[in-house]
Amino acid sequence: MAPALIAADEELRRKIVGINAETVTNVTSTDFPGHYPGEDHSWSLSRFSQDFRVQFHQNAPLDASFSLINIDASIANAFRRILLAEIPTLAIENVYIQSNDSIIADEVLAQRLGQIPLTGSLAGLRWLQYIPRRPQGLLGEDSGKSLEDEREAKDNDTIVLKLQVRCDWKDGMKGKQGEPEELYEHSNVYASDLVYELQGRQSNHFSGENAIRPANPRILIAKIRPGDEIDIIMHAVKGIGADHAKYSPVATASYRLLPTIDIVRPILGDDATKFARCFPKGVIGYEKVTQEESERERSGYEGEVGEKKAVVRDVMRDTVSRECLRHDEFAGKVKLGRIRDHFIFSVESTGQMPSDDLFIESVKVLRAKCRTLKGSLAHIMR
Repeated sequence: MAPALIAADEELRRKIVGINAETVTNVTSTDFPGHYPGEDHSWSLSRFSQDFRVQFHQNAPLDASFSLINIDASIANAFRRILLAEIPTLAIENVYIQSNDSIIADEVLAQRLGQIPLTGSLAGLRWLQYIPRRPQGLLGEDSGKSLEDEREAKDNDTIVLKLQVRCDWKDGMKGKQGEPEELYEHSNVYASDLVYELQGRQSNHFSGENAIRPANPRILIAKIRPGDEIDIIMHAVKGIGADHAKYSPVATASYRLLPTIDIVRPILGDDATKFARCFPKGVIGYEKVTQEESERERSGYEGEVGEKKAVVRDVMRDTVSRECLRHDEFAGKVKLGRIRDHFIFSVESTGQMPSDDLFIESVKVLRAKCRTLKGSLAHIMR
């Protein structure tokens, strides 16, 4: 028997998670073989390629928003977790302090330096080798150690940075009173004071404007006073957020389901104004009841020509607060929900890579995982 055809409105109904005043309904996915008699829900690559869509809403260098449509929650969540913890990123790992006269303790200063986001040539950053860390043993041995700790640093896996700053009195200002910036030279140590030193083949990738540098040069590292000096050599290597948060390439990477607002009975006049105030600005708008609508039997608009009615403008702005469900005048007039396979992603980069490139990198990581799994299964079946 041929698989039964599903009406478009029925297919959409199955995808909507119901948002009620006190409960959430229809939370379980049903698009798998055997749930509906006569319907074929077996996974198909051709069907997925036809239905899956990516829609961008915002694409700024450090902040991207896009939708993944017609994809399973497990895959969408895999992308989110990879963005947070599995994309190799460059950060300061080893700090060699020659002199630190600031009031900040050496270990705290090293921690602050490690948190500074670095950027440079995107091609060069991809050229740098990522050295995985050892798996943690049953009793915690070798925890946190990387293979880099046991071998000599090389030009294709280690970036060398220096910080050499000394604070002195400005000419003619010694003994006077005023703001530190007016009295002293280099009273504030900023990320812009980090100096990158080329090593070997790095000149092919990080020369000139492509040099390794802080993503935000105005990050304050420390404050020093006349006679104080900071002299530090740093080694930056690639790591992943699963090892340490400083290697996470994103400030935030999250998703939410696309909201749905279905006005099933007319909301008119002052009620329309109150209804709009239950949602963020721009979600609900107003229109006038037309002559055609007022003449339609049992439409709810009879005799209301020219009256203001509430209409849905932009569901993307909705936060699903359920405020409208608290008011008796809207009972039975509106249904709220979320579409279970429409994921709205928000990705904010720390500055090392553009936010849209980060998603592409997460796809590459997931593909590599799939290849590894496929190879492991083939090995088992031999």
